[in-house]
Amino acid sequence: MGEAAAFLFDLGQFVPVWGYHPWMDQGEAWLNQLRQAYLFAGVPDDQLSTLLKTAHEVQLGAGEMLFTQGQHADRFFFVREGMLKLFRVSSEGDEKIIEITQPGQTFAEAVMFMGTNSRYPVNAEALYDSRLLAFQQRAFHVLLENSKETCFGMLASMSRRLHMLVNQIDSLTLQNATYRLVSYLLEQMPHGVQESPEIVLTTPKSAIAARLAIQPETLSRILKKLSTKGLIEVHGNHIVVANVGSLRSIVQAPPSEHD
Repeated sequence: MGEAAAFLFDLGQFVPVWGYHPWMDQGEAWLNQLRQAYLFAGVPDDQLSTLLKTAHEVQLGAGEMLFTQGQHADRFFFVREGMLKLFRVSSEGDEKIIEITQPGQTFAEAVMFMGTNSRYPVNAEALYDSRLLAFQQRAFHVLLENSKETCFGMLASMSRRLHMLVNQIDSLTLQNATYRLVSYLLEQMPHGVQESPEIVLTTPKSAIAARLAIQPETLSRILKKLSTKGLIEVHGNHIVVANVGSLRSIVQAPPSEHD
């Protein structure tokens, strides 16, 4: 079985564009797009171009699985378009969303350091029609082996990412639902907009609730409470932050004051 066929067999019903290298058409545009991801931000152009030559495109329809927990892991991914959820399912059948990946983000890169017998620790499913770039483990290792600076730069980037994830765990385990939702809304605010910034919730509210470990009805109730207090205005999936200062004060107040 050839490599392409093996990939199709292992990873399911995608449409990988084998033999087509996207850098051939618009190399600079592709490099700029990849630099949105923390993992590639500090990689020199020549090395990133070399890695890009090994990439293949993957297309998924909404609801399609990219990989399942325990499946052999030999690739990591960059999201070009769409959105995916990374999740696990408990023994009782409850789904827990670990992360929601959006355009400009990579995922499954940490598994690339776990050896040739590594397994994906989560499931990955497309929330919308999505287009990804898949990078092979071996090509990634060659890049790091050939450049000590790039290797240490990526380690630093992944360490910062790990620190951010630890803070998220603290929020999920030590703070209440209002704090978690307000923190999420503040993270979604457009950069540089100070007066009445508008947030567009591109992620389904049910997925947001699952990611924040709260019930969907609790999310709706908190949004209504914040709206009643005049802190936000809710118009479907569009939320206008009417009072940024008061919203920030919620996450800065002692836990006992989060009501």
